[in-house]
Amino acid sequence: MSALITRCPTCGTTFRALPSQLSARGGMVRCGKCAAVFDGVANLVEESAAGEAAEPSPQLGLFEAGARVAAHAAERPAPRPRPPLRRMPPAEDEPLPEFLEEEAPRSRYSVAWGLGALIAAMALAGQLVYQYRTELATLAPQLQPLLAEGCRFLDCELRLPRRPDLLSIESSDLQSDARRESLIVLNAVIRNRAPFAQELPSLELTLTDAADRPLVRRVLRPADYAQAPGLAPGAEAVLRLHFDSGGVRATGYRLYLFYPA
Repeated sequence: MSALITRCPTCGTTFRALPSQLSARGGMVRCGKCAAVFDGVANLVEESAAGEAAEPSPQLGLFEAGARVAAHAAERPAPRPRPPLRRMPPAEDEPLPEFLEEEAPRSRYSVAWGLGALIAAMALAGQLVYQYRTELATLAPQLQPLLAEGCRFLDCELRLPRRPDLLSIESSDLQSDARRESLIVLNAVIRNRAPFAQELPSLELTLTDAADRPLVRRVLRPADYAQAPGLAPGAEAVLRLHFDSGGVRATGYRLYLFYPA
């Protein structure tokens, strides 16, 4: 089966191809030099019209080598004729040359999948920002106005950080009031040891007897002992509260700070 010569109409490159290779894709081929897809059957040329100066595609080195061998053979004396060799038809599973392979079509769902992945990534990022909005406002104070605006839109609350491990009760004292027998006075100092502002904690005051058994327990909210909602970095909150013990004779007390769930 003799080879045919076809010419790329875009760059003018000529190369050889077998008829079976051209018919494998309905005559459509791709130029190995400029990657243009064209009808190889419609652009067949005569071998004499192809010209020796035609530069084949770099991906057709086999055909280029064949052309050079044929040119050298024409200059040498004709060899003794040999019995013709029987040319075997190409196998069905034989891979086609690269210039004959069709470009893999892009899936029509690739754009939809990419858009869906982008939307999912943005939704995940939004959930992380919503969940850790307080930490973000602490680490990047310049984002606090944007986070506050987002909370107004989503009807959420942008609160100060809550790190009870960075809060401490520096001192506390419980005394009875001389004016009333059942009146007691609590003095305490709460210090914020964090490098950022924190929300004021709640306090739990427990009165105990001589055996350290609890007699009366009371929880104090920040609104009960302070005016500001938070405590600045390194700042201290001094509180002085009066309580009516209701006649309970306590000999000791316990004071804890905590953040309600």
